[in-house]
Amino acid sequence: MINRRHIRVKVMQSVYAIIHSNSDNIVKEEKFLRQSIDKMYDLYVLSLDMIVRVNQLAEVTQNAAKKKYLVTKEELNPNAKFVNNKAIQLLKQSVSLQNYAEENNLNNWYLDNKFVSNIYQELIESDLYKKYMADEETSFKKDQKFAVKFFAEFIAPNEKLSAYYEGENISWVDDIPFVNTWVVRTLQELKSKNDFVLGRLYKNSDDEAYASELFKKTVLNLPQFEKEVADKTPNWETDRIADLDMILIKMAICEFLKFPSIPVKATINEYLEIAKDYSTEKSSTFINGVLDKVWKDFQATNRLNKIGRGTL
Repeated sequence: MINRRHIRVKVMQSVYAIIHSNSDNIVKEEKFLRQSIDKMYDLYVLSLDMIVRVNQLAEVTQNAAKKKYLVTKEELNPNAKFVNNKAIQLLKQSVSLQNYAEENNLNNWYLDNKFVSNIYQELIESDLYKKYMADEETSFKKDQKFAVKFFAEFIAPNEKLSAYYEGENISWVDDIPFVNTWVVRTLQELKSKNDFVLGRLYKNSDDEAYASELFKKTVLNLPQFEKEVADKTPNWETDRIADLDMILIKMAICEFLKFPSIPVKATINEYLEIAKDYSTEKSSTFINGVLDKVWKDFQATNRLNKIGRGTL
């Protein structure tokens, strides 16, 4: 499921877009934000489905070889360990995974099956595959470990696949690392005696509401937050501050003032981590300095109004 840091990243991108497009249609932009987050679930399902499709290709290949006119002993009795991989079978037999893919027309690997073929070929030529197939001991734990390594080493880092995803949906560029981690965690959490059921996109309704509220409250209060930043950066003109840095600072100020249940330290730490990934080398230090001044000012003037876990 999506975590709050990635929600913040999505909101940051949407705030940046609305500022630079000079759009005043906040309803339209919020709808785009929610669609962008929802589409990330499609990427998650496609990533799981790729594992299934490669497994199905292995099965089809073995069955086709049996029907050859001059069939070898090995082809007649193939090593079906990968085809029967117990962890992958849970994905393959998942009704919720199949239904979601069908209902949302995620038939990419039928239309662009060359990606499946290429990954399958790379896999069967690898030492990982050969070692796995040669191991006569079979267990769910070993099958699960192989499935994790297969995804992490052959699907997640595949540059051609990443380029394909970027062409399908530009917002997926920043989602790929998060989704890859999500898939690995999903594979690691599979249970041999439980059917695989797709989880929720959001942890709960609070997180779903948080995405929209953070976006709306940030955009609607941009002028106010601009003044707060100007007061704390007397030696800087606001147009000299990097766009993303300014947006991250304003989003953090929004959380200080408009989200009473979010602890100040959690807010600061999250935006510093985002700055390290998306802004300049020195951004996190600059943002930390500004937010520290803002926080202390809000404390001194009793403007924080934190409650519950927000007081931690």
